[in-house]
Amino acid sequence: MKVDQTLRMRYDRCMLKALFKTMRPRQWHKNVFVFAALVFDIKLFQAEALARAIAAFVLFCLISSTVYIINDVMDREQDRQHPTKRLRPIPAGKLPVNVALAAAALFTAFSVPLAFLLDWRFGVTLLGYLVLQVAYSVSLKHIVIMDVLAIAAGFVLRVLGGVFVVVVARFSPWLYVCMTLLSLFLAIGKRRHEVILLQGNANTHRRVLDDYTVRFLDEMIALVTSTTVVAYSLYTFSAPNLPANHSMMLTIPFVLYALFRYLYLIHVRGEGGAPDELVLKDRPLLISVLLWGAAVVTVLYWS
Repeated sequence: MKVDQTLRMRYDRCMLKALFKTMRPRQWHKNVFVFAALVFDIKLFQAEALARAIAAFVLFCLISSTVYIINDVMDREQDRQHPTKRLRPIPAGKLPVNVALAAAALFTAFSVPLAFLLDWRFGVTLLGYLVLQVAYSVSLKHIVIMDVLAIAAGFVLRVLGGVFVVVVARFSPWLYVCMTLLSLFLAIGKRRHEVILLQGNANTHRRVLDDYTVRFLDEMIALVTSTTVVAYSLYTFSAPNLPANHSMMLTIPFVLYALFRYLYLIHVRGEGGAPDELVLKDRPLLISVLLWGAAVVTVLYWS
């Protein structure tokens, strides 16, 4: 009896570990976009606004984990053919499908009602994010161009959710444009890496990759990169809530370096498969992002 209980406990621990890995905690930092409204509306040091933004961040982490679970369940057969995704708990058989789906249902039942309690508009946004991501898993990721647009929309909804919970007064619409373009830039870079990595077998892993070519993706990247620089530059001297001395323009060089560094990583170093992880892994890129953040806070709060 004790042996059976010990084995059962070990099995449960392994399953919980597999579930936690499937939740992708390493990708929760994507949800920092929720804090954009807090920072740019100059409420970073207001306790109530900060607490509400943190609560929104946690709820987005839970609902994004739900999406990762659903996506892994739906793609488990294709992932078994992928060089790295086959190691994920669900395609590897370490996490049963019924357990994964039960966890996804539980996370949804917990996070959505709490989101509506926080702010009904935030609840609608979080629910819209869930619907969009499920639609992405079911069909949108198989439609050329729409797949990267859906990814970008997910980041914009994170920003919008932060706007609702913080109750902004000075958040510029230009930031929605910048966030959209930045997320498109990262999503297209990821597609380029996948096409090169999988080469002629791309369509056996994800059908939409057969509709992309490296040249087409490079042209998309060039268009989005230039548009991102223009949009951010216009924001720095035209947004009405910024300092009158236009000191926000001093942050433009950090944005340029970060974009150029990322282009170097995907074109010269052949990286870019997980752009969110690449930011944390590449020291020059991480330093440039941190310096940009420090410069933005300095300009907004002390200039």
